[in-house]
Amino acid sequence: LRRRVRSIKNIQQLTRAMQLVAASKMRRAQEAVVASRPFEERLRTILNDLAPYADPELSPLLQRRAEVRKVALVLITTDRGLVGPMNVNLLRTALRFGAEKPAISYIAVGRKGIGSLRRMRAPVSAEFPGIPDRPTTSDTNPIARAAVDEFVSGSVDEVYLGFTRFINTLRQEPTIRRLLPLVPEEEDIDDLPPIQYLFEPDPQTVMDLILPRFVELAMYQAILESKASQFSAQMVAMRNATDAAGDLISELTLAANKARQTRI
Repeated sequence: LRRRVRSIKNIQQLTRAMQLVAASKMRRAQEAVVASRPFEERLRTILNDLAPYADPELSPLLQRRAEVRKVALVLITTDRGLVGPMNVNLLRTALRFGAEKPAISYIAVGRKGIGSLRRMRAPVSAEFPGIPDRPTTSDTNPIARAAVDEFVSGSVDEVYLGFTRFINTLRQEPTIRRLLPLVPEEEDIDDLPPIQYLFEPDPQTVMDLILPRFVELAMYQAILESKASQFSAQMVAMRNATDAAGDLISELTLAANKARQTRI
């Protein structure tokens, strides 16, 4: 019993250290998410304003397919475990989403998602393991380019993002969001004021510059959300493990004392 107590105390020290490390990383990841959200939301608003008045023929990223035969899902999971049910909930949401589509392929981001999709023998067109804890656009832009290439080449008719959205420390939501084609949010276009835009130098040049940048930014924001959710879930899981270890140590210490008294 005393050997078990010593072993559990060692594990408790480890889980407490992991909890502190996750808390420190979570604060940085949360600051990055909060700082980037307004920019992403503002750019999305601008596209919502411009898209109804733009000609979809100007850019392939705006073209809606007459029939959706196949979709691609960019599935963003973690590279490491010890994050509670975060990856399981996201994978379950992605499978339910895929069951509603005629055909689906995956762009897997994160080793946990890659491993799960391989075990299920799901069609995977690209894999991106090893995303750093503090990602930059140079880390996320190749993922965005892979998604754009799948859509522009005609391999898929729609592209979706699957990630875990960070709400707060105790709440993270698995989210599926359409990435391509870029269309305005659901609203009544007839109720919008008649805004007249002057494009300089011309509409195609402006849209060709804005649309790829928005796709890259949406991908970057989704990965930031996933990283903040990962560290929050890890911190909570390690705190629960530390508390459970303390309870187990108390029970074993009591049992050891009873055994000692009985032997005396």
